[in-house]
Amino acid sequence: MPAPAPVSHRAPRRRPSVGRAVAVLVLVAVAALIPLFGPSMALDGTGEAQAPGTGGITFLRTVLFAALSVQSGEVFAARLARRVPGAPLGRLPRGWSSYAAWAGCAAALGLAAIVANGNLVPRELADLDIGRLYDTRDGRLALVEVNAFIVAALCARSRRPSSAALPLAAVIVAEALRAHPPVEDSPLVGSGLTLVHLTCGALWAGGLLYVLRTLRRWRTTSPEEGVAVLGLYARVAAVLLAAITATGVCSTLRRMPPGTVVDQLTGTAYGRTLLAKVLLVAVVAVLALSARHRLRRTTDPVSAYVPARAEVAVLGLVVVVSALLTAVPVPIRW
Repeated sequence: MPAPAPVSHRAPRRRPSVGRAVAVLVLVAVAALIPLFGPSMALDGTGEAQAPGTGGITFLRTVLFAALSVQSGEVFAARLARRVPGAPLGRLPRGWSSYAAWAGCAAALGLAAIVANGNLVPRELADLDIGRLYDTRDGRLALVEVNAFIVAALCARSRRPSSAALPLAAVIVAEALRAHPPVEDSPLVGSGLTLVHLTCGALWAGGLLYVLRTLRRWRTTSPEEGVAVLGLYARVAAVLLAAITATGVCSTLRRMPPGTVVDQLTGTAYGRTLLAKVLLVAVVAVLALSARHRLRRTTDPVSAYVPARAEVAVLGLVVVVSALLTAVPVPIRW
């Protein structure tokens, strides 16, 4: 009786694919066009006025959120990898944290410049009033984000890159406080919801990116360990998705009373952007379930790499739409 053929757990090698290249180009183009045309499309026909510089603010917040996700995801995923017995920790993928932190710092500086000009995009250096950064709440929060990203960049180059978790947490806290000014009803509740929502979203997107890079890096030398890291991530991601969903629903009901949600989802820029985000997250959830199902298949668990790769691509779009959501007008409570 012939012996059964050994099962290969190697991750699929990269092969030239026109379809894959076209899909990547389309996703990049869509992500680039959202800051340019997203605000006007979301506001079209709503009767709401577009604030000056909304496109630029959307772009800067996209960079800031992406930088936050990449670095926090690396810290998170590297910790997961250390929990796998026999994992070749010396062959982890090269970190992008330093580059991400400096990109986040540049975006935070751009947003701070807007605050220094009275929440308007400055046209020249003379427009900037540095005193606003120290005299206003938004200005102080903007400075916290700039300094936190600088510290995170230094941590990324240190012997303990995981120490970047503290300055990154400061960025998240600053963003949560900025999104809910004191004039809002129960602003601390809103800030708490945003804190959990943004933290889980950054870990989900950035963590998956680094886990997939790890799986590809180990595909020939330690494929089983790579699959184990992906499995650990999948279990944590289920909790992250639940937290994102719960906080998202609560935040929506705070912005839109239950009786007005349906009308505002199509009649306001905030509602339309939120609806687009919900649809994208639903796609991500389906891809995540597909990857989790494939992980449970003992014959070829590494096939989960395919839907997981699509998942991280769609998560990139979610980051851009989330940035747009912070730039469009907040709906008026009816």
